[in-house]
Amino acid sequence: MATDPQMADPGELQDARILVVDDNVQNLELMQAYLEGLGCTIETAADGVEAMQIVETNPPDLILLDVMMPRMSGFEVCRKVKANPVTRDVVIIMVTALNEVADFERAVECGTNDFIAKPVNKHELLTRVKSLLQLRLLKRQFDQIGAGDMQPSAADVHGLLDQGDRIMPPPVESADESDQSD
Repeated sequence: MATDPQMADPGELQDARILVVDDNVQNLELMQAYLEGLGCTIETAADGVEAMQIVETNPPDLILLDVMMPRMSGFEVCRKVKANPVTRDVVIIMVTALNEVADFERAVECGTNDFIAKPVNKHELLTRVKSLLQLRLLKRQFDQIGAGDMQPSAADVHGLLDQGDRIMPPPVESADESDQSD
């Protein structure tokens, strides 16, 4: 059975939350309709101030963020989200009609993870959102596991060895070799 590569397995992303921020109601509705097939929770905000209230109350996993908005621009929202240690890992995709190099540089300086140009292409939107959400959810799982649980067991290491192979530490540079490199 062929499946649409842009549609995620609903169980895969069902715990994800997306916040769509745009001051244009038609853009909000269009992006929300495009995203519904992903199976995640979708919230909307009409401007940057409303978006920050949502982010501060219950941070989403991913924000689709318009740049040019009243009250607070997408650049400022991005800067604030990325500056907060609690929300800095939230993925931000800026959705913009701006196309000047300086605009892209400013967005990168603010901390955006990616860009999508307006008018939004459904295929591009779903591909980027799904990919970045999967990375976000994997990072969250990794963070929850903790570094102490990441030590391999003897059985794990044994499975990596072919007969006769050994896992050896890297060679130690002798004092004579380090003096020659100066």
